[in-house]
Amino acid sequence: MSAFYTYLISSLPMLQFGMRAPFSWDDFLERCQRLIPSRDYAFIKGLPGPQQYSEYTGEQDTLRRWIDFDTALRNELVKLRASSKHIAAAKYLQAQNYLNLSLAQLASSAQRNPALQDAEISLDRQRWAFLEELSLGHYFDLDFLIVYAYKLKILRRWEEVRRADKEELLEKVLT
Repeated sequence: MSAFYTYLISSLPMLQFGMRAPFSWDDFLERCQRLIPSRDYAFIKGLPGPQQYSEYTGEQDTLRRWIDFDTALRNELVKLRASSKHIAAAKYLQAQNYLNLSLAQLASSAQRNPALQDAEISLDRQRWAFLEELSLGHYFDLDFLIVYAYKLKILRRWEEVRRADKEELLEKVLT
């Protein structure tokens, strides 16, 4: 039976796509460290990024489903980009266990978008929507924290994009 982290989760602010991240990744980890068992804290702290997906061999269902989905989406993007460059995609594809034909259409739509940032936003919206699906029925457990962590990572990524754009614009103006 899964443990419940009612106090921690009820104290976390609700996340919505496009909002500013309410706190940093380190702040999130600090909150978790104080209020959940060390085994679950280590699990949250070690959540894999896309470069480590292939290394994950655990059986945690929510994490496995997230990795499978995100890998499949990334593979669709690889196929499209390789095709446009007239190179073989096979050596860049990751093993995947998720099959959804709509991902090819989503990736294609993003690839055709002339505005790179809008394309990335559409991809992250789809990731967010999938995370929302994963959270159904999980309110105060580890699965909720996994979903929350990946949503926070998406928001933090866009914080970095927003900051980088300002710095780049300022540098161009000054030179």
